[in-house]
Amino acid sequence: MADVVLEDVCKRYENGALAVDRFSLAIGDGEFLVLIGPSGCGKSTTLRMIAGLEEISSGTIGIGGRCVNTVPPKDRDIAMVFQNYALYPHMTVFDNMAFGLKLRGIPKREIDARVNEAGEILGLGELLRRLPKQLSGGQRQRVAVGRAIVRKPKVFLFDEPLSNLDAKMRVEMRGELRRLHRRLGATMIYVTHDQVEAMTMGDRIVVMDRGAIQQAARPSEVYRRPANRFVAGFIGTPPMNFLRGTVARQEQGLAFLPAAGASLPVTTASARFLEPYVGQEALLGFRPEALGTETAAGPESRLLGTVDVVEPMGHETFVQVVTADGTRLTARVGPERMWRPGTTVSLPVEMGQALFFDARSERVLGDA
Repeated sequence: MADVVLEDVCKRYENGALAVDRFSLAIGDGEFLVLIGPSGCGKSTTLRMIAGLEEISSGTIGIGGRCVNTVPPKDRDIAMVFQNYALYPHMTVFDNMAFGLKLRGIPKREIDARVNEAGEILGLGELLRRLPKQLSGGQRQRVAVGRAIVRKPKVFLFDEPLSNLDAKMRVEMRGELRRLHRRLGATMIYVTHDQVEAMTMGDRIVVMDRGAIQQAARPSEVYRRPANRFVAGFIGTPPMNFLRGTVARQEQGLAFLPAAGASLPVTTASARFLEPYVGQEALLGFRPEALGTETAAGPESRLLGTVDVVEPMGHETFVQVVTADGTRLTARVGPERMWRPGTTVSLPVEMGQALFFDARSERVLGDA
């Protein structure tokens, strides 16, 4: 296998549009890396530049210690799996998986061995003689993955491969791909817009926006300590709650005064880096699980609002509350309490889980 290193990679189209801006990242040998971001953020373009399907405007791309800027896709020793299965309808599963090897002149005995091995890994052994139309969506996607496996590439590239599958099949295929990664020990780069896929599959995830890296870290770190407001709002379901307000000094210490009309005491840990912001505007962020749990905070750390939408999920309930200034907040609470739309509630805020952001730059404040 091989590492992949991108240094100041840019992609600018002829019309001047900048799709990828100074993308620099080292992807370790055997790492499962996930690129995630909204539509148009540049994640698929980045993947296609690694594959050689998209020409880079500047920068360098290295695979296994070799610069591949001018190397054709077929000579980069990579395999790509697309959202569209792109299987030949008139060929059997076996022939679809073997086709690329035949073009490369691989001996028949080795082709048979590689296809049968890949079929065994992916649970396709009994389906090798079937046509694609005789397979389910999940089975077709496994064939597409198998076609990549038989090539034994240095790097696997996945471009939203599960988007066409239903919810249950996506869950199954996520597990399949993680097991495949453990078994092969291969370097895998995976593009998705689905944060559940990113959080559950990646050794590390790269959050992109407007062609640039916003944060690259382990999934737990991105969730717990987002680098900025964009990452905090993009990662997490439901997304993080935000309140604009002012940092003030009170008798008991520093407090955050949101426009919603409350006073939220700041913890000692947060007070250390909020001291320079006294009298200035800041942004408070907290996850839905930090709002509304009665044992989570003292009575002084509360927000008033009106219940607007209640979403029972079985083991938990999402409650959308609107504050006096019109700010919409979401609480993740237990299923035992009955929440009624139109009811005024006083929700505790766990300030120990809160994050503060600079109001202008929207970068997270405090030590990373």
